[in-house]
Amino acid sequence: MNRILTVAPAFVVFLLCVSCDSDQGEAPVGAGKEPASTSRTQTQYRPAFGDILVRGSISDASVLLPALAHDLFSSKIANLVYNGLLKYDRDAQLVTDLAERWEISDDKLRLRFQLRNDVRWHDGRPFTAADVEFTYRVYIDPKTPTAYASDFLRIKEFRTLDDYTVEITYGRPYAPALASWAKAKILPKHLVEPFQITECPLRTHPVGTGPYCFVTWVCGDRIELEANKDYFAGRPYIDRLLIKVIPDPATMFLRLKAGTIDQMTLTPMQFKRQTESRFFKENFKKYHFAAFGFIYLGYNLRIPKFQDKRVRQALTMAIDREGIVKGVLLGMGQVAHSPYKPDTMWYNPNVKKWPYDVKRAEKMLAEAGWKDTDGDGILDKDGEPFVFTIITNQGNEQRKNAAIIIQRDLKKVGIKVDIRVLEWSAFLKNFLGKRRFDAVLCGWSLDVDPDQTELWHSTMVNEHQLNHVGYQNPEVDRLLELGVSSYDPVERKETYDRLQEILAEDQPYTFLWIREELDIIHSRFYGIESGPMGTDYNFEKWYVPEELQKRSTSVH
Repeated sequence: MNRILTVAPAFVVFLLCVSCDSDQGEAPVGAGKEPASTSRTQTQYRPAFGDILVRGSISDASVLLPALAHDLFSSKIANLVYNGLLKYDRDAQLVTDLAERWEISDDKLRLRFQLRNDVRWHDGRPFTAADVEFTYRVYIDPKTPTAYASDFLRIKEFRTLDDYTVEITYGRPYAPALASWAKAKILPKHLVEPFQITECPLRTHPVGTGPYCFVTWVCGDRIELEANKDYFAGRPYIDRLLIKVIPDPATMFLRLKAGTIDQMTLTPMQFKRQTESRFFKENFKKYHFAAFGFIYLGYNLRIPKFQDKRVRQALTMAIDREGIVKGVLLGMGQVAHSPYKPDTMWYNPNVKKWPYDVKRAEKMLAEAGWKDTDGDGILDKDGEPFVFTIITNQGNEQRKNAAIIIQRDLKKVGIKVDIRVLEWSAFLKNFLGKRRFDAVLCGWSLDVDPDQTELWHSTMVNEHQLNHVGYQNPEVDRLLELGVSSYDPVERKETYDRLQEILAEDQPYTFLWIREELDIIHSRFYGIESGPMGTDYNFEKWYVPEELQKRSTSVH
């Protein structure tokens, strides 16, 4: 399972995080015309090597070693520098990557991967089965502070049959097994083994097998990658990728318009109203697609006031989520009632939906013992006022504005809310990671597989794990185990439908909205194919026709 914290409107998502349109990815919206100096159509251009893509990002990476990367942006960088044994194609189907082929036994207990024998690490050393086994052992090492160990702790035996063949035996059938080997980016044994994983130089200077090689990382400013000329799947067309960290979306938009960046994620206002001019239609293409992920308000269940589910249900009913979608997202989204993507088979359309109902919320809070006994306008219980702080990340106007609306809505029912906006790395490490929060407004990017063990299982509540709200429910634990042990989609569907029913009742989160990706890319870039996996899945195939190339040296 892949659960990634999202910074932009991703668990990316991550992925899983996995983010949603009804058609799982459209053709470009408002696709740009060719520059006025040429009348050639896209089909008349040939792929060419060269140029630099400058991408704006509201946040920086936290770490560049995949086993330690829990946020969407860090994972996106890792996906370009490293490979898994498998990967997802445009249509969210698993295909080969470092593995040349795979076999699964009839009893679903054994996986055998035949690896490619033509892959080299960026330092020139050959990739072998020893790297795969080493990566597995890194993930299961209790000294590795990773959120993704659960996939690999289910392995009963790992065997290296020869330099390019591995066989993996599970103690019981594990449905997300293949997906886990797409998520796990393989690490270079010869470079990581000499170090403690938390002190490994690859945390900041990664060396992988992927389509792009690391060049530089200036924290808070930029990350630069260059094309791997020896990439086993063919040299990427675009020479360099430069990611510029620009925390303010308005400033980033001005740089897009000025031509100093080529790609960014738009706000709904920018997408719907500020990019409809002739200039943008002639010079850019917009993409609007469903992402696997959602935005939520999560309650720290270690705090007594949030431990009564009636209180959490009341909070959800007191928040005008439709108003947030209309006012903050300008209708570009939908209210979330579940942690599953509505246009997938795993979503339960009959899940309980808590309406916006202030009167009912007030009644439920009173039943839970929260009343304004001193007439100051704030509910209290046993002498404690109902006051709490929402933390969220800097640079995301949607989340900040949603927090302001939530603050206003909860004031109506007698709850005082403070808002604290934090720089992304501090938000992750010092608050979310250490469980130092009352409530958090954040997002998940999710994997294609429906397993959500890392988010909800009671064993995932510790530091560096993803159940940061501390949710524990024995029935949910049982359903999560049942869901991963069956390969039958009908059985899995029944299991995850029931899981959603319990989560809807317990409300460990107020599920706010389903994420949509609003991307804009300069129209000189070709080869972009939007689909269920978004646009980045085939970045190494993007290109700029020679006649349209703009940059030949690094941009800073």
